[in-house]
Amino acid sequence: MSSIKLSPNASGTGAFTIAAPNSNTDRTLTLPDATGTSVLDTASQTLTNKTLGSGLVMGASAITAGTVVASTSGTSIDFTSIPSWVKRVTVMFSGVSTSGSSVIQIQIGTSGGFQTTGYLGSYGYGQNPSANLTTGFGIYNDGATDVLHGSSTINLLNSSTGIWTFSSLLGWSSRAYQLPSAGSKTLSGTLDRVRITTVNGTDTFDAGSINILWE
Repeated sequence: MSSIKLSPNASGTGAFTIAAPNSNTDRTLTLPDATGTSVLDTASQTLTNKTLGSGLVMGASAITAGTVVASTSGTSIDFTSIPSWVKRVTVMFSGVSTSGSSVIQIQIGTSGGFQTTGYLGSYGYGQNPSANLTTGFGIYNDGATDVLHGSSTINLLNSSTGIWTFSSLLGWSSRAYQLPSAGSKTLSGTLDRVRITTVNGTDTFDAGSINILWE
C-alpha cells in the first residue's frame, strides 16, 4: 500500500495548512505518479506537455498586444517573433497614410522570411470593382492624402496545410469610403512575422501608427 509522507523544511519558519472546503460531499483527490511542483491559480508558472480540453475559457491574457509602431517613415512596418502557437493576428491602423498611391499590402512569413507570392483574394473601395493581388493581402490606396483607420484579421484555417485566411474592413477619415478586402494564403511553415508595406515598395509611410494583436 502506498503511503503519504509530509516532509517539513528545517530552514523554514512558516506553517503550511491544508484546509478542507465547506462541503457535504465526499471527494477524492488523486495525486499524480510523478515528481513536480503544484500548479496554483494565482502563481506565474510555465506549463509543459499539457493538453487543454474542450470548454476551456481563456482569460484576458490570451490576447497579446505587440509594440505600437509609428508609421511615419520607412517603406515597410515589420512585426516579428510572433509565437508559434498563434492562430489569429489582428493588424490595427490609426491615421495611417503613405507618400503615394501604391496599394498597401500585408504579407505574412516564417523564419525563412516574408512570402511574396501565392496570395489569393481581392480588394476594393466603396461600390467600385475590386482588383486581385498575388503578392500580399491588398488594401486600396488612392493617394498621399488618404488616411486609414481600422483593422485587418489573419486567421489560421487549417494547421495541417498552413492555410491562413484574411478579412479586412478599413475606412478613410479623409473621404467617406470603406475599404473591404479578403483572401487566403497557404504558408510554407509556421507564421512568425507580419509586414505592412506597399506594392511598389518605394512609397513611404508618413503618418499614424500600427500595432498587432495575436491570440
